[in-house]
Amino acid sequence: MTDAPAPKGAVRAAFDKAADAYDAVAAVQRSACDRLFALAATQPLQPLQPLQPSRIVDAGCGTGYALPGLNQRFPDAQLIALDFATSMLRRHPAGLAEPLCADMEHLPLAEDSVDLLWSSYALQWCHPRKVFPELARSLRPGGQLWIATLGPGTLGELRDAFSHVDQHEHVLRFQPPEVIDDAVEDAGLQIVASERDTLYAWAPDLLCLLRDIKTLGAHQTGAPRRQAPLGKAAWSRLSAAYEAYRTPAGLPASYDTYWLIAEKK
Repeated sequence: MTDAPAPKGAVRAAFDKAADAYDAVAAVQRSACDRLFALAATQPLQPLQPLQPSRIVDAGCGTGYALPGLNQRFPDAQLIALDFATSMLRRHPAGLAEPLCADMEHLPLAEDSVDLLWSSYALQWCHPRKVFPELARSLRPGGQLWIATLGPGTLGELRDAFSHVDQHEHVLRFQPPEVIDDAVEDAGLQIVASERDTLYAWAPDLLCLLRDIKTLGAHQTGAPRRQAPLGKAAWSRLSAAYEAYRTPAGLPASYDTYWLIAEKK
């Protein structure tokens, strides 16, 4: 069992490989972005008024789903699309944002240089005590951080089903909201709004569900991997255990999601 993020090299390689097929299976990721926009709409950027943000960073931007929405809301801002997987950056529409290949834990951004930092479904791959001080350093006083990240209930059905097969860690245990909140506040940021909910992806069978998770690049655990492939008996136990979660919509994959808006003091 591990609560540490998966190794960055393995995560980067997974997302580089996933880039071409990512959007076809990223319905939950899009829903998380949409919910973050909705939450942000309830919290005007009061410290920035009457001025609008002049520099916005989408940190861990992936294939760039959030970029059009950010551009539409803040058309005059410089928009930077940051990701550590170059294949993701290559999928962005030309001219919409300035691409920047970098690690969120080591931002190549000057201190107090960013008005708004957006990050959806990326922070869970970082260590909270490393990434939030770096994000806070980059934000100017009064700037805001808008994030969506994953919590410990993510893919709980898969974790339970694999417990019927072996004792290996097949699902990364993401940090709970209270750990995120503590790291945010210790970095000098004040939480102004937050929500938590579970989003679901659906698949007709277990093979499709596992293929979708791998396509999303979300199959890294940071724990020692099972060396031998599943045999027929183990696969049967895994499938039977997961079938207990079947609904009329299919087999669920849960994404325990935490949305948060914080402001630099």
